[in-house]
Amino acid sequence: ISGYSLVIQARDSGTPPLSSSVTVNVDISDVNDNSPVFTPANYTAVIQENKPVGTSILQLVVTDKDSFHNGPPFTFTILTGNEEEEFTLDPHGVLRSAVIFKHMVATEYVLCVQAKDSGKPQQVSHTYVQVRVIEESIHKPTAIPLEIFIVTMEDDFPGGVIGKIHATDQDVYDVLTYTLKSEQKSLFKVNNHDGKIIALGGLDNGKYVLNVSVSDGRFQVPIDVVVHVEQLLQEMLQNTVTIRFENISPEDFVGLHMHGFRRTLRNAVLSQKQDSLHIISIQPVAGSNQLDMLFAVQMHNGGFYKPAYLIQKLTNARRHLENVIRISAILEKNCSGLDCQEQHCEQSLSIDSHSLMTYSTARISFVCPRFYRNVRCMC
Repeated sequence: ISGYSLVIQARDSGTPPLSSSVTVNVDISDVNDNSPVFTPANYTAVIQENKPVGTSILQLVVTDKDSFHNGPPFTFTILTGNEEEEFTLDPHGVLRSAVIFKHMVATEYVLCVQAKDSGKPQQVSHTYVQVRVIEESIHKPTAIPLEIFIVTMEDDFPGGVIGKIHATDQDVYDVLTYTLKSEQKSLFKVNNHDGKIIALGGLDNGKYVLNVSVSDGRFQVPIDVVVHVEQLLQEMLQNTVTIRFENISPEDFVGLHMHGFRRTLRNAVLSQKQDSLHIISIQPVAGSNQLDMLFAVQMHNGGFYKPAYLIQKLTNARRHLENVIRISAILEKNCSGLDCQEQHCEQSLSIDSHSLMTYSTARISFVCPRFYRNVRCMC
């Protein structure tokens, strides 16, 4: 308890008795009676041979139950085990290599480390750190090629995480890092530690091939990452059709079915090879396990097929489409629950280009805007 607040009353013996009160605050000063605590109590770490001088090996974690002026900053010292000065310990508790280790010279070191707090008198604690020297990497990292599809309104892409590179390494202790060639950093970034790909705002329509690599410290392997950016036209939104799927998540659709269904859908609705199929967005149906896919078809002369025409094509090919994935419904309008006839239902579609949804799998990532469907009766 750091303090008490007391209200004290004095009352005299007159008739009637009179009184007065005063508040007394009692602050409890902290005494440095707690030693620093290492978490965990002792440490084990590994370092690969031939790593450069200054390689980070371990981060010591120390806490102190005393108040802030009796706790950190802590002073770290290696008491034993570092007679040849193979290690350094910085003021933040990071243990680093001071030499290039060789597995044939020594396979293990045991260090006794002391942490001293800032109180008066100072309190100290000790921990033991076991460092094993292992052989350097013998396996190259392996990475899965990634293809990213971004759908956005014209010149209105806000940027964000668009996918993640999946890489593995058979060397148990390897730490993988990811890099992107500097000339592409004006449009994209790659997180060095987890492989997430970030696109900056304002991407133009087109195809981008990213020069990404993954390294385990010894081997560096290139990764094929291709980004396709498609900008929507306002006219597309007036000629969309929705296919609703049953019992599937967006990630499963993107990773398992999107390529195959796109190919089957093209064969079903395209009248000429020069026509273009545009998948505008995919979005879960709230409160269900259904998934909506919004699409439009552009004619080779630039115009768009009307929804009624596309729905007729889809209806005729529905059995063929369901060989790929189960379809719950084919929607042009969404008047279920409204007491009006189909021809008297007016629908408007709005796109929120600043609310992007990213569905990322190991091989394919699909980034699209959130859409809202508004319906009302005109009868």
